[in-house]
Parts: sequence; structure tokens; C-alpha cells
Amino acid sequence: MAIEQITLGGGCFWCIESAFNKVKGVISAYSGYSNGHTSQPSYQDVCTGNTGHNEVVQITFDNDIIRLNQVFEIFFALHDPTQLNRQGNDIGTQYRSGIYYHNDVQKSIANTFITQLKADKIYSAPIVTEIEALNNYSQAEDYHQDYFTNNPGNTYCNLVVGPKLVKFKTTFNNYLKDS
Repeated sequence: MAIEQITLGGGCFWCIESAFNKVKGVISAYSGYSNGHTSQPSYQDVCTGNTGHNEVVQITFDNDIIRLNQVFEIFFALHDPTQLNRQGNDIGTQYRSGIYYHNDVQKSIANTFITQLKADKIYSAPIVTEIEALNNYSQAEDYHQDYFTNNPGNTYCNLVVGPKLVKFKTTFNNYLKDS
């Protein structure tokens, strides 16, 4: 096994976390906060936009089963990397698009991946995804973990997360764990 971690920010962490926990080769995906300037912020602190943190998902995966490029392929399908400091109606720096690498190899792969997206003109607007070293990470409170599964009646989940996951499951069916 070639175990790696990568940390990704793509808007509200509930959707990103829920999708990646269904992917073959992903050992875990945990919601958290990173790349801010305060230590151990709470969800309420991060929501103010004053901590500099981003809502992120830290993904632990087996690189023998799923490659980092495939992780990025899924990640870029789950959010809009052209929206600066927002995803849809979620507005603020805590919802920015970001790849927070754990080593220089990941940094290189991320830069190459985005360069290819730009060359292929996948998006009609500029990609604003930041690529930075992981900094000041903390795992989100327990109630945020596996939030979509544990809160099926939540309006946001039904209106935003649910439809994204349906599209994800259709598009990436061959990447999904056996039920």
C-alpha cells in the first residue's frame, strides 16, 4: 500500500467529504479547516471569514488503487474552480478553491493538472484554485463528519449536496466502492 494524504477545499466540505468517502482507494475523508491564521478555530469562527481558514477535506488514499490525478479529476468535477471565494450561494474566503499539498511531488502534480485544464480550455473562466502547502490544519467538529449521511433531512443537503452526489455517482460510477 502507498498511503498518501491530500487536503482539498472546494466550497462546503459536506459534499466533497461525502463523495470521496465513496471512492475506491480512499481510506478516509475528514472535514476540517486549513490555511488560516488562528489555531484550532471552531466552525463558528471559520464562518465569520475572519480566521483565514478554508473549509477543507483531508483525504487519505491508497495511491496503488487511486492516483492523485484521479483524485483531482473527481475534485474538479465536484466544484467550480473558477469562482473566487465562493461556491454558488456559499460566499466567503472559507469557501475558496484550494489544493493544500503535503509534499513537493503533490505540488508538482497539482500544478501540472491545472496547467493541463487550462491548455484544454475545460473552463470558460480563469481557474482560481490556490495551490499552497498545507498549513494550520485542524479537523472539524465531530458533527461535521459524514454530515450528509447523518442529516438526511437537512435542507442544504437536499438542495445542494444531494444533486451534486447524484451527478458524481453517475459520472464516476467506475470509481465507486462496492456497496
